[in-house]
Amino acid sequence: MAKQRRPTMKDVAAHAGVSLSTVSYVLNDSGPVASDRRARVLDAIRILNYTPNESARSLKRRSASTIGLIVPDLANQYFALVAEGVEREASERGVLVVLCVPQATGKSDDFYAQLLRSQRLDGVVYLSATGTLPSLILELTRSGAVVLVDEQMPGFKLPAVVADNRRGAREIAQHVIGAGHQRIALIGGPAPLWSADQRLAGYREALAAAGHNPDEVPFFGGDYRQRSGYELAAKALDVAPAERPTALICANDLMAFGALEYCREQGIQVPADLTIVGFDDVPTASLVTPRLTTIRQPATDLGAAAARLLFALIADEEEATPPMPFPTTLMERESVGPPAPR
Repeated sequence: MAKQRRPTMKDVAAHAGVSLSTVSYVLNDSGPVASDRRARVLDAIRILNYTPNESARSLKRRSASTIGLIVPDLANQYFALVAEGVEREASERGVLVVLCVPQATGKSDDFYAQLLRSQRLDGVVYLSATGTLPSLILELTRSGAVVLVDEQMPGFKLPAVVADNRRGAREIAQHVIGAGHQRIALIGGPAPLWSADQRLAGYREALAAAGHNPDEVPFFGGDYRQRSGYELAAKALDVAPAERPTALICANDLMAFGALEYCREQGIQVPADLTIVGFDDVPTASLVTPRLTTIRQPATDLGAAAARLLFALIADEEEATPPMPFPTTLMERESVGPPAPR
């Protein structure tokens, strides 16, 4: 059986006995149409079961019909919350979001950039796991809008929506120091990432202000995953008792969860024997035992703001500028206590 031809605007215009421009005015609500003609157009759309070609409409109106979202993985609840914010804003505009999760498939960011380019999307929201800009993502910035979330790429003038990572890191380090801790170890994020660099800078500022030499504070570089928190906590605590840290400052919640897991296995009580803190405040941070002291980032709001900025860039709006860094909040819970007497 031959495939039935999809009705066009010309078909609607012919059925309603009006011009193409009248149909366009009705569909886009972009011009005056007499009530009787509007009714005939709407009847024709219903009878013919006409569906507008959203891709063509977006080109004419300089608005988005489909955008891409690249996130490293969804095992990290922070990324899932950002994705939720992007989807929320897109759904309010009737925009389709194509989700790409490189670490779930083993495919590279370049692979997904090529895929998104082939789909002729209107723009991309990009969360980097590497701190580098793949060549095809850079190419997308020349042909369409790209907005970064909670990352910046040195050397590239890309619009980014970020939280105040440095201030948040400084605040949580001050909180740990204020609890009386002198022997502190840092479990940081991946070195190329702007967010990891900002958090490390904030920790070091708080340590220096408290009279510590930041260069002498033990530092262990992780990858923001739970397993690395487990392994690096083991390294940080595998020292002579007199040198063992009484607090671990972890650059995200997943690594803090890994450190908590290691402590449970080793019979180390948190916070009686060791203080552990994180960063992000993912939903499970308040559900683990002990509940994790951490820094809350407004992840869903960051995603929503990134989507709004992307839509403004696509529409070529003059006010399409990144917002100020979002504030962070210290969430004080049970994983912080005074250092145990030795």
